[in-house]
Amino acid sequence: MQRGSDRLSVHRDDEMKHELKDLLRSGHPTRVAEWHDPEPAADDDPEVWSGPVGGLGSPASLERVRAELARTLNRGSFPATAHDVARMLRRRNAPAALVEAVARLPRSARYENVQQLAAALAGGG
Repeated sequence: MQRGSDRLSVHRDDEMKHELKDLLRSGHPTRVAEWHDPEPAADDDPEVWSGPVGGLGSPASLERVRAELARTLNRGSFPATAHDVARMLRRRNAPAALVEAVARLPRSARYENVQQLAAALAGGG
């Protein structure tokens, strides 16, 4: 297979990937010069949460909402009412946009799992 402008062979590429695998997985900086590393977030940076929470019934928004909920909640959190879930999210320092969206759900609605809650938040009822 022609590799264009690459100067290395396929075998050397695989060899280099194998050599760097552990270094990349370690979580430590991989650059020699410290100034090359990306700057970490500051303590006073605003919290950013990019998932749309309400009104969008697309599968992509449902996936984002479900993933955000799953980061914060576990199976033991259910079954629960929207009011209970909002309280749990506040206690576990969930993103404010997510807490507010859950708090806007009907207080008496009961959810058996993350999927049902995500569907309600994404507009799927």
